[in-house]
Amino acid sequence: MSINCAAVDRLIDSMSFTQKVGQLNQRLLGWKSVERNAAGRLVASDELKQEIDRWGGLGTLYGLLRADPWSGQHWGNGIRPEERTEAIAVVQQTVLERGAHGIGALLSEEAPHGHQALGGTVLPTNLGLGATFDPQGVQEAEAAVAAELAASGIHIALVSGLDIARDPRWGRCEECFGEDPLMAARMCEAIVTGMQGEHRSKVGHGGVAVVLKHLAAQGEAVGGRNGQSAVLGPHDLHEIHLPPVAAGVRAGALGFMAAYNDIDSVPCCANPWLLKDYLRDQLGFDGIVMADGLAVDRLEDMAGSIPAAGRAALLAGVDVSLWDEGFTRLEEYADDEQVVAAVDTALRRVLELKAMFGLLPEDGADTAAIAMPSADAVAQATADGREQAKRMAREAITLINDGQSAATLDDIRSVIADAQAGPVIVAGPFADDFGCFLGDYTAPLPADEQSSVYRQLVARLGEDRVLLAAKPSDAPADQWARASTVVFVCGSTSERSYDSEFDDNGAAKAVTEYGATCGEGVDLSDIRLPWRQDDMLGEVAALTTAPIVSVAVCGRAHVLTDVLERSAVTIWAGYAGQYGPQAVSDVLVDGADMSGRLPVTLPAYPAAIPVRYNDRQSAAHVYKDAAEPILRGFGYGAGSLAAVTFSEMHADTQSHPGEVLVQVTAHADDHGAAGAVNLFAHVSGGRRIPRLAMLVDSVYMDLNAGERRDIAFHVPCDRLRDVGDGQVQVTCTLDGDSTHTVTATLPGEY
Repeated sequence: MSINCAAVDRLIDSMSFTQKVGQLNQRLLGWKSVERNAAGRLVASDELKQEIDRWGGLGTLYGLLRADPWSGQHWGNGIRPEERTEAIAVVQQTVLERGAHGIGALLSEEAPHGHQALGGTVLPTNLGLGATFDPQGVQEAEAAVAAELAASGIHIALVSGLDIARDPRWGRCEECFGEDPLMAARMCEAIVTGMQGEHRSKVGHGGVAVVLKHLAAQGEAVGGRNGQSAVLGPHDLHEIHLPPVAAGVRAGALGFMAAYNDIDSVPCCANPWLLKDYLRDQLGFDGIVMADGLAVDRLEDMAGSIPAAGRAALLAGVDVSLWDEGFTRLEEYADDEQVVAAVDTALRRVLELKAMFGLLPEDGADTAAIAMPSADAVAQATADGREQAKRMAREAITLINDGQSAATLDDIRSVIADAQAGPVIVAGPFADDFGCFLGDYTAPLPADEQSSVYRQLVARLGEDRVLLAAKPSDAPADQWARASTVVFVCGSTSERSYDSEFDDNGAAKAVTEYGATCGEGVDLSDIRLPWRQDDMLGEVAALTTAPIVSVAVCGRAHVLTDVLERSAVTIWAGYAGQYGPQAVSDVLVDGADMSGRLPVTLPAYPAAIPVRYNDRQSAAHVYKDAAEPILRGFGYGAGSLAAVTFSEMHADTQSHPGEVLVQVTAHADDHGAAGAVNLFAHVSGGRRIPRLAMLVDSVYMDLNAGERRDIAFHVPCDRLRDVGDGQVQVTCTLDGDSTHTVTATLPGEY
């Protein structure tokens, strides 16, 4: 929908200062805006009415459909998929009836890996999606999620994507696409294009506005401590943490969320350089900036008071608050010319976004004519989202170890397929667990949609063939002796229970002995597998001579050294979403290919961290007690592309000005292959200590059996050198394989 600027101007002129401030607030928790009457019908709550009356309208409503332990909403009391239309209608009609200017409310929802609502699609978390190295696949999956949100009457999707996994101690690593800025940038572009359409074409027409989070450098926080200081210089800020931001702006993102952390002592939500000079002036961003939950109020110590905190965030460039008190106190600055001007600027951005969704009254109308959602459209979009979730779960599965003992994955598959072989024992703490695959920010799924690796194998092989042993003592010694295969499901979990404790912003407050070991609020000082799982695997290995397949379900780069040593085969599954158990069983029983690649570096020791592939100095042979601190490198994947051979690799610096063109020929074996082919570069001759490697391009390909195909990598020169560098030498390597390397020389530029 086109924006009538004159109509926006008239609205702004007609509003009181209080009404203007109200449009910038997102204070009310959406699930508290409706309640059920005696007949069980949804009606507007007194809290919603009071909020509208206070401000003469409602700016943005957060989480109307959200369901999880923090909100307390579940299948017994929350808004079911078939009730979304009713809930949206109740809220919007109440806003229009009680508001002063006939303006509808923007509705925002959490969608970091699918819609966090009852019945919502659950994609793999970003770390799992990052393992696909497939931006086009992510774009299609996010388009399906956006269709579900739009069909439900939602306007804004709050989507993680900007964070870079720089320290595995950080509990929110699962929300990152990995440790590489280029892949994160491409995935952010995929999110925005999928959800908003090319050039924002779907906004208000089957798509939603994306608010990318978190801006910026949250993954750099000291010691992996959530929301704390990021200590880094401007070069690394621009090279590591800001490429996804720039990609989001190029793709047309309509929003960014300012992070909790500070950068060199300046809080992100009170950083005018970040939110104005860089984001708006340098990149040309024209949407809204939203603060993270209660982040504005956390400025109180810096600003001196809650009202001053609101003023500091507003003047730094925050347009919309989230749950905080600071923005509600902007009324106290009605005589402050800076605040008055900043409120009008932010208000214009909010109203322009509302206009895109038809939330403003048309000329001559008293109220907006808001289109209500369709239950049939919700059902269809959700079904499409389920198919995308299945596909992305399969792509996320990554083979990181094969044939450690005499048995290979193919050998194990043959044994599993042999109905006369001994039992298959599914062991480990997550053998019969579903929640471990889901990650944080996930609504509860109905019981009939829940599964586990154990239940999937039973469904395919039969109850008589598959035994469950969450603990070694759960199966008798004779069964261990007879076992043909052991599937050990290990890792971590972000699952919250409805009796968990939370901080005021929804982060996990306390972790019980067998509670969440990952996710927001769950930063760890020890990144070995929790609950002594290494010891448990050792006990299993002592009980049986059967080959062990370990399935590592992880939301961070846990130490898997013992797992690899004791397992014939190790599969890394990230948090693969609601179809993760099915995808694992597809691999083991159906022989499905694994195209995934590690999106993070796996450390070999718990204290030899952080290690990243793009560090400037190698950690090898530095620690006298841990000579080789890296267990598996970024981009490692021994799956479906392992049988692809490459030849005729060469570099061209002349044909395409401003870039290096690297070409190579791929040859598929008799089975074909799918997955990402990555090109890394090392640069020497510049003015800085070079990174050990940089991912400079990645091409996702799908080869038919026996197919031969030429692949072209396009590497911009400005990714390889700084202005002012002299002549630099670039060594390009295909997926870290020293047998496929070319060197090119770039002339200096001053």
